[in-house]
Amino acid sequence: MPGSYWIETLGCPKNQVDSEKIAGAMLLDGYEPAATSDSADVVVVNTCAFIEPARAESVEAILSLSAARRPGARVVVTGCLAARAGSELAAELPEVDVVSDVGVPVALALTSSHRDGTRWLPAGSGRLPSLDLLEMPRRPTGAPWAYVKVAEGCDRRCGFCAIPGFRGPQRSRPVAAILDEVEALGAGGVREVVLVAQDLASFGRDRDGRGARGGRAGIVELVEAVARAVERVRLLYLYPSSLDDALVDAICATGVPYFDLSLQHVSGPLLRRMRRVGGADRFLARVDAIRAKAPEAALRSSFILGYPGETEEDHDALLAFIARAQLDWAGFFTFSEEPGTYATTLDGTVPEPLALERLRECTELQDAVTARRRADLVGAEIDVLVDAPGVARSHREAPEIDGVVRVPRSIAAGTLAPVRIVASEGPDLVGEPLGALAGPPPARGGGRSGAPSGGGGR
Repeated sequence: MPGSYWIETLGCPKNQVDSEKIAGAMLLDGYEPAATSDSADVVVVNTCAFIEPARAESVEAILSLSAARRPGARVVVTGCLAARAGSELAAELPEVDVVSDVGVPVALALTSSHRDGTRWLPAGSGRLPSLDLLEMPRRPTGAPWAYVKVAEGCDRRCGFCAIPGFRGPQRSRPVAAILDEVEALGAGGVREVVLVAQDLASFGRDRDGRGARGGRAGIVELVEAVARAVERVRLLYLYPSSLDDALVDAICATGVPYFDLSLQHVSGPLLRRMRRVGGADRFLARVDAIRAKAPEAALRSSFILGYPGETEEDHDALLAFIARAQLDWAGFFTFSEEPGTYATTLDGTVPEPLALERLRECTELQDAVTARRRADLVGAEIDVLVDAPGVARSHREAPEIDGVVRVPRSIAAGTLAPVRIVASEGPDLVGEPLGALAGPPPARGGGRSGAPSGGGGR
């Protein structure tokens, strides 16, 4: 028996899917999951490299896990930071046994490194076979919901984003393969599938060759097929210009009218400097159209503060948009200069203190909006999926990102239950079961820590 493994996952839901695929491969290689990181024979750190704070967090996790490992245990670093700076990591972190690119099997990487001492193993080098993580089997999730990655890479060239440089162009999975994974998850107790990709709305464009119209039909067909296979389907990270009426209709028809729109800003001139399209009026028209079609729809977005060239007028436009759009959720981030991106060529650097002040203003405004929208739900009767004892979600809350609905701990995880909302606590709600599940109401107080505007997405 090779021994036990522990996988530490940093970054976005797409990395979480990769970790589950890595775990599936390790199980096939004979490894067993360890109870803790310091008891494992192999510690795998699946890193993030989207922005500088994520890279710093990844390095800190590598050093911490390396220091805490048991004697004789080995540390393998993979993921986005390995793909982006693998040779540098291998040279600068002697604590690490192997740095392997995404898709290089952990067992083979360890064997190869032990044999010839090579510590950086890039995919496609010819030294080792690589796995297609998109199509690898995954371990059971143990939760009533699961992320499913439907594509890898991105064809867009947003000014702030380095992802295409280390994840490559978009590569969509065959619908049949996705459905096989969804059906296997459903058989294991998953009742909600969350579809993720770097550019989800463009799913299929690289496969059917029909251009933009064909690409949108691709995601619509996928959503409809997944909705037939599982009770709930949710989409994360939609590029706004690819969200057309057909996709809006398909999302609403699933019964989970949740729209995660990657807006990034609302100033037209600044968006053009970001190499994106749109503006406040166009975005507001889309928000209004969604709410006209589905008044119960929930909307989330993310915004960058302090991008090069952002003016006070741009910032005022964003504040006005937040007040007018009344989004349910929003995340705010200060600009991070990423080597190799278009943004590094731009003038108009925004001082960090000013960017942080703008972020604070946006966060405070959005927190108030979110609290009001949550309070407006008191008295409503809604269906929730119980994720864990005492914690549930309606269609308005994405897992791990948004607030939750607190319910009695007596309701089993995996239950779809009707509740009446009896209180709001910032980003969280308190639900009282209806019908056969009715009983003592859940305890009040102890709301979720962290700002309700927290979250992410590209």
